[in-house]
Amino acid sequence: MMPLLSIICVGFFLGMRHATDPDHVIAVTTIVSRERSTWKAALVGVVWGIGHTATLMVVGGAIILFGLVIPPKLGMSMEFCVALMLVFLGVWNLKSFNRWLVPLFHSGAGGHSHPHQHGDYVHTHRHGHGSEDHGHAEDQTAQARLDSRFERWHIYRSLRPFLVGIVHGLAGSAAVALMVLPMIRNPYYAVGYLAVFGVGTIAGMMVITAAIALPFSYTSHQPGPLHRRLCLASGFLSLGFGAFMIYEIGCVQGLFLK
Repeated sequence: MMPLLSIICVGFFLGMRHATDPDHVIAVTTIVSRERSTWKAALVGVVWGIGHTATLMVVGGAIILFGLVIPPKLGMSMEFCVALMLVFLGVWNLKSFNRWLVPLFHSGAGGHSHPHQHGDYVHTHRHGHGSEDHGHAEDQTAQARLDSRFERWHIYRSLRPFLVGIVHGLAGSAAVALMVLPMIRNPYYAVGYLAVFGVGTIAGMMVITAAIALPFSYTSHQPGPLHRRLCLASGFLSLGFGAFMIYEIGCVQGLFLK
């Protein structure tokens, strides 16, 4: 049986490595692409890790303590949910830019159309650049209305990364728990390993999200379209990787064929 100190060290560093899985990194990239603060982005990683660890402890603990068996098809179905979630996050990230992607050439009396930004909300409509010509106030965008309604609820900004972490935790709990069983015979030590693994995942994701947010934070304060292009790239990356996972799990691994 592994010594307790070895369990703690191995669990923590494997948890940090687990945070670097491509689907994890791509998912949080689409979320932190709108953050202008690396500190807030790091908190997004912490919240994601908490959601991931919560489901890891519940599902993985049930596997270890009660001998719960996850059928292979159910495991693949949970991985498939991760793929669908990546597609959803990609589409969500691209939604604010859909009009920016289409060149607009209309002009005429009363203003013109081109993409413009309110905080982290990008949209397009006819407007002028005079003080009375914009067409709506700064707080009359869809995102501003949501923010003003829910900003007093701290759970508002935390809900999305927390739910994403839960889905990732459900998908990976069985594999992580089964990996522990051959190494640690004592079930209570094994559950403790899961907890340390979860703490390592939280720490790893906190560092990763802060690092990912650096270019987004820097370009958000610079003139030019670079920030929008980075946000678009994160959305397309999530959408493309999610589509690849759907094909891999559904067709290559045979989820749709069994």
